[in-house]
Amino acid sequence: MRAFDYIKEPEKLLTPEIVQMIGKIHEHKGKQELFLEANIDELKTLLEVALIQSTGASNRIEGIYTTDKRLEELVSQKAEPRNRSEQEISGYREVLSTIHESYEYIVPRPNIILQLHRDLYSYAGSGGEYKNADNVIAETDAEVHQKARFIPVPAFNDLTVEEAHAVARHAHLTVVVTDSLYDDAAKPGVVLEQSPVAGAHVKENRLIHLIINAHNPEKVVFPNLQNAAYRQTLQTLTSRGFKIGHIEYAPSEFHNLVLDLKHDGENIVPGSLLTKGAVIDIVLGSGNGRNTVVLPQLTGKNLQEALDILRKSYLNLGEVLPDASIKSKNDAYSAVIYEQDPLGETTVEGGTYVNLHITLEKDKIAALDSLMVTE
Repeated sequence: MRAFDYIKEPEKLLTPEIVQMIGKIHEHKGKQELFLEANIDELKTLLEVALIQSTGASNRIEGIYTTDKRLEELVSQKAEPRNRSEQEISGYREVLSTIHESYEYIVPRPNIILQLHRDLYSYAGSGGEYKNADNVIAETDAEVHQKARFIPVPAFNDLTVEEAHAVARHAHLTVVVTDSLYDDAAKPGVVLEQSPVAGAHVKENRLIHLIINAHNPEKVVFPNLQNAAYRQTLQTLTSRGFKIGHIEYAPSEFHNLVLDLKHDGENIVPGSLLTKGAVIDIVLGSGNGRNTVVLPQLTGKNLQEALDILRKSYLNLGEVLPDASIKSKNDAYSAVIYEQDPLGETTVEGGTYVNLHITLEKDKIAALDSLMVTE
């Protein structure tokens, strides 16, 4: 094994030349900060030029053109758009300005992206919604005959293998079953996952890999996790295919140490066989002191994000309360939390149940987004 002296060896790298260059970098950094303060007007002019050039170049890539004079007027908001191309340029300007002014506060979540898409098409038609039709990338020959060069992958979820084969043949694709999982909420034998995902563009005759729902649940040997750390227990249970249920506390001098694990209210004996996907409740030690945590802010997040945060914070998911915009289970998965009880940033007991109000209503989501950008 090669020996390395972590004290002497790095010193050899600090030659006089390198030290001198580091000093110059620090010097120029100070000059740059002074320039920012003393030449704010010049920087503002440079920013305006950069916005104009960026807007023009990005739109030309998409085949959207206008004159340099009109481009400058549109980006500077000194003119109204006259045609479709100028409408798209104006929308691009709005989104670019939003990102430039508030990039530090913009979190790339689905509802934020939809809001930016809405602003992008604010001059040129409707935006802010997911598309409801596939895009086919086609080529046209000299005789004006079109042929699909790339085709979108259909959604095979919830189809039987026979139905998936039929859909694939119609789309000029091939499917193959490569694995199976067990999901008690789905019908046996239907497709649970696929690769490439639905909507991806592929060439004809591409092989699509499917994972189907097994007819019988898989059995898993339950590990010995008594007296283990809580986060280690979460990781081990999820890696073995178990679902995390509720957290409860019991008297113990060891704070947040795993005392027991339960399934359907019964203590689990290590080494016993349990169905993969079984829900496991965790009993933690309360410690000698007061067992409190600060409740995280969950508004603006989806249910899965909130559930992950609650688990890591030693808290439980209480009731999920949908508003009138939620029509199905799938709606709930993609919905956004607009209210929580108790409120975020408050101190609560470990194991507290947190109720979440969810919505797909655009006005409620926009209000949350505006609040986050302001903050």
